[in-house]
Amino acid sequence: MNTNSETGHAKNVANFEQLVLNCTSYGRAYNPGNPALSLEALNTLLSEGKQCLTSIHTVQASLAKALSEREVAFEPFSKLATRIANAVRSSASSPQADTQVIAIIRKLQGRRAAPKMTEEEKQAASSEGKEVVEISASQMSFTNRIANFDKLIELLKSIREYTPNESDLTVTALTTYHQDLTTKNQAVINAEISVSSLRITRNNLLYKETTGMIDVAAAVKTYIKSVFGATSPQYKQISSLKFVRR
Repeated sequence: MNTNSETGHAKNVANFEQLVLNCTSYGRAYNPGNPALSLEALNTLLSEGKQCLTSIHTVQASLAKALSEREVAFEPFSKLATRIANAVRSSASSPQADTQVIAIIRKLQGRRAAPKMTEEEKQAASSEGKEVVEISASQMSFTNRIANFDKLIELLKSIREYTPNESDLTVTALTTYHQDLTTKNQAVINAEISVSSLRITRNNLLYKETTGMIDVAAAVKTYIKSVFGATSPQYKQISSLKFVRR
């Protein structure tokens, strides 16, 4: 989250509120022919803008909480994967099953089956006319890790010899852990969508051409200048109010 940008949006709304208060203080002298500049329309736009900013702060707090909870839930993930690998190796499972398990665990931990080539090795291979193609081993997004963890659990279900005595390594416990990770990851996704949607609403309320707060404020300033004059106390009151398009 860009704090300066969020502060800038709040400053625009605060200045718009000051503008509306000034217009209200002019009494009957403030009587624009444009309905969009009426006090009723200005107050509606102000109310919607303030409510939107409040909602954004609320869902940002929810997002921060969801991110923290997901981080805590994933903290033991890599070590757990290593323990699963060792549990499989120490069982009577077949070499083929062991290989399949290890392949998935490499993905869970972001490791390669073969080490990544150094720049010198790439140059040497290229000088020999060999094509250098390296496939990214990174599948470390939360969604990818959850999906690969599900594949691992399904594979473990098919290995009859996988019967660990450690309660947290059982298929049942791993399934419960997978469900918890899925729930916490989805909470983050939902919060991110909410923040994104509210930001779109905010940008329309504040910055949409003609109907947004910035353009409406400019029109109000122009109207006040036309009614009271450029050197009037009324115009001097509002001319210093700054509105920045972000």
